Amino acid sequence: MISRRNIRVKVMQLLYIIESAKDPECFKNLVQQLENNFKKTGELFVYLIYFLTEVAKYAEQDARIKANKNITSFEDLNVNTKIAGNQILWQILELPAIQEAIKNQKPETIIDRELVKKIYQNMAVSSEYKNYILVQSRDARQEKAILLFIFNQFILPNEDFEAHIEDYFPNWQDDGGLMMQFITEIIQKPNSSSFPELLSKDKWMFAKDLLVTAIEKKAYTMDMIKPKLNNWDAERIALLDMIIMRLGVCEFLYFETIPTKVTINEYIDIAKEYSTPQSGHFVNGILDSIHKELLAAGKIEKVEFKPGH
Repeated sequence: MISRRNIRVKVMQLLYIIESAKDPECFKNLVQQLENNFKKTGELFVYLIYFLTEVAKYAEQDARIKANKNITSFEDLNVNTKIAGNQILWQILELPAIQEAIKNQKPETIIDRELVKKIYQNMAVSSEYKNYILVQSRDARQEKAILLFIFNQFILPNEDFEAHIEDYFPNWQDDGGLMMQFITEIIQKPNSSSFPELLSKDKWMFAKDLLVTAIEKKAYTMDMIKPKLNNWDAERIALLDMIIMRLGVCEFLYFETIPTKVTINEYIDIAKEYSTPQSGHFVNGILDSIHKELLAAGKIEKVEFKPGH
C-alpha cells in the first residue's frame, strides 16, 4: 500500500512542476495529473513482476537453445528448468488483477530480452541458484527465497536494468524503495496482496485534498511563512523549500487526524532528501515556529484518526 510519505512526495513534486513552469496548460486538471502519477506507480509494480517472471521463464528458453546446438554436451541436454515452474511465481501470475494489468499494460512491448538473458545467465551460475535446483521437491519457503534472491541480488543492483527501467518509468527513483516493499509482500503472501488497490480510498482523499488545499491556500500559508523568514528574502528561498513548508502548514490547519509531530518530521525528512543539505534544518525551524504560534492562538485542532471516519 502506498504510504503517506510517498503521497506527500508526489504532491510536492507536482506542485514544483506546475509552479516552475511558464506554460499555463500545466495548471489544468491537476487532480487528474496526480491520479495519473499514482497509476504510474501501479504500472511500475506490474512491470517489475513481469520482468522477474521473464527471467525465471528464460530457463526454458535456455534449455531449448542449448538442446538445439549442433554439438551438445550433457549439460546442454540437461538444463534445469525448475525456476520456470516456481509455484509462488505462478500463484502471482494467476491473480486475476495481475493478469488483467499485464493484458492492459502490455509490458512485453518494452521489455529488453537481451537484458533478461544476461540477468538469467548471471543468476544461473550463482551458488544459491545451483543449490535451489539441486533440490527436486518444492518447498514454499525456498520458492519465495529464490525469487527474492533473484530480484534483490541480480535485478535491482544491475546498472543496465536501472538504466532500462528509468527509460520507461521516470518515477523509479522515487518509487524504487516502495517497489522493493511491494515485491517482497506479494512474494511472501501472493494471495493476500492488496494489488490493484495500492492506493486506498482514504489515501487518495488525503492526496487529493493535500494538493487542492495547497493550491487554494497558497496565499494564506505564504502570509504565515514570510514573517518567520527573518532576514531571508522569500524570493531567494528554494521553491521546493517553500512548497514543503506550505504543505506542512496545510497539514497543521486542515488535516485534523495527522499529529503535528508527524507532519514536521515527515517534511524535515523530505526536505533533507529532495532539497538542499541545509533544507532540513531550515524547514524544521520555520514549521516549528509556526506550529508554536498556531498552538498558542488555539488554531490547531487535532482529533484521533478512526478508520472509516
